[in-house]
Amino acid sequence: MKRRTFIQNSSLLGAGLLAGKFSLAASSQEFPTVRVPQGQRHFSSDAIEGAIREFQQFTANKELGWLFGNCFPNTLDTTVYLEEKGGKPYTYVITGDIDAMWLRDSCAQVWPYLPFMAADSQLQRLIAGLVNKQSECINIDPYANAFYNDPTKVGEWGSDHTDMKPGIHERKWEIDSLCYTVRLGYAYWKATDDTAPFGSDWVNAQRNILKTFKEQQRKDSLGPYRFERTTARGSDTLQVDGYGYPVNPVGLICSSFRPSDDATVFSFLIPSNLFAVASLRQSAEMLANIANEQALALEFLELANEVEQAVKEYGIVDHPMHGRVYAYEVDGFGSYMMMDDANIPSLLSLPYLGAVEVNDPIYQRTRAYVLSLNNPFFFKGSAAEGIGGPHIGRDMIWPMGITMRGLTSINDNEIKACIDLLRSTHGGTGFMHESFHKDDPTKFTRKWFAWANTLFGEFLWKTYKEKPYLLK
Repeated sequence: MKRRTFIQNSSLLGAGLLAGKFSLAASSQEFPTVRVPQGQRHFSSDAIEGAIREFQQFTANKELGWLFGNCFPNTLDTTVYLEEKGGKPYTYVITGDIDAMWLRDSCAQVWPYLPFMAADSQLQRLIAGLVNKQSECINIDPYANAFYNDPTKVGEWGSDHTDMKPGIHERKWEIDSLCYTVRLGYAYWKATDDTAPFGSDWVNAQRNILKTFKEQQRKDSLGPYRFERTTARGSDTLQVDGYGYPVNPVGLICSSFRPSDDATVFSFLIPSNLFAVASLRQSAEMLANIANEQALALEFLELANEVEQAVKEYGIVDHPMHGRVYAYEVDGFGSYMMMDDANIPSLLSLPYLGAVEVNDPIYQRTRAYVLSLNNPFFFKGSAAEGIGGPHIGRDMIWPMGITMRGLTSINDNEIKACIDLLRSTHGGTGFMHESFHKDDPTKFTRKWFAWANTLFGEFLWKTYKEKPYLLK
């Protein structure tokens, strides 16, 4: 057996063994009420409540039913604020335990609810309001990653050495922040045929996205963005005069920070560049068909093709054990970073984001790599195995990574192993967390992290609809 095949198979086997050893015996458990009381919930959707009842009725495993009922509605229960301005909905979505809206997180938090809009017009209005809010934020500053609803509020990062504007919580430039807004708008349009959120503000936001992406190709200059923070944590600031380490302008787009909010080492972050290719094409389709912006749409397509070709030339490397795989970061000069981070976009998540086909040989080899101990941030302990990242540190596994492993798997045993691992590592809380220790699930970070909860709910619902026999 080839070594790379052995690594992939042994990793899968390990997950199955761990899940079998550490999963809780649901039949002997009593599950307390931990969901926010009905009168304190921010938003209630009849369609989501119906999904919870259906899942719990037809899923024999009571612990999974309890977890689904807690996690899937968590974004709606605790993080959404819907308002109207000028007759249009605007939705502010906080990440959980931080009172700020990340472009990335907010889009990802409501994503699993899109299939339920057809049965719930108010839920559709809520999501349309987020599309409107995203355009508003991008037009304030496309380089910012997180915003406040109150433009007069100044948070802990207000003293960062960058061009902070009113209403900005944090100004870390991350490609994926803009990609997520396109992904949400595109999926909303496809699901509803509603074009109301895609007027002049949205078109201006698309122009700002294209302008920002092109500036961060850094072909003619370093561009207008720089960032420094007075901090003891090196990954919270950019080196080399606030621009990051030099890159060779080969057509890729610089992302100063990763989706974890950690600074990149080599600014061409490959998962985010591949995500950008997909997003640019989605935006082009909308610009052409909704806004009749044919010339602008063509510019989007040309940039998508350029970035895609650059990834093929510079973003794929030869790993000594796994063969031709995607690097995590590159600089265009020949240097590259081999790792994967649990936060999304990650190399593991590329099919979930529509950036690559799940059966693509390069992706499958990359997947085998990132789910092996050859990935420096893949941790295996007595409680679980999974991907973490530098943001929290050694031995801390992210439930989002396990969830994404299940969502991108084409193997029933692996999917079930991921569900069992998540079921056994919520630390008795009934919710997912940012991370937990590989040997002790009760040692976790962030007790209120809505994205991790809703993503887990999406995974369970997808499994229930497609492979319900795995939920026993």
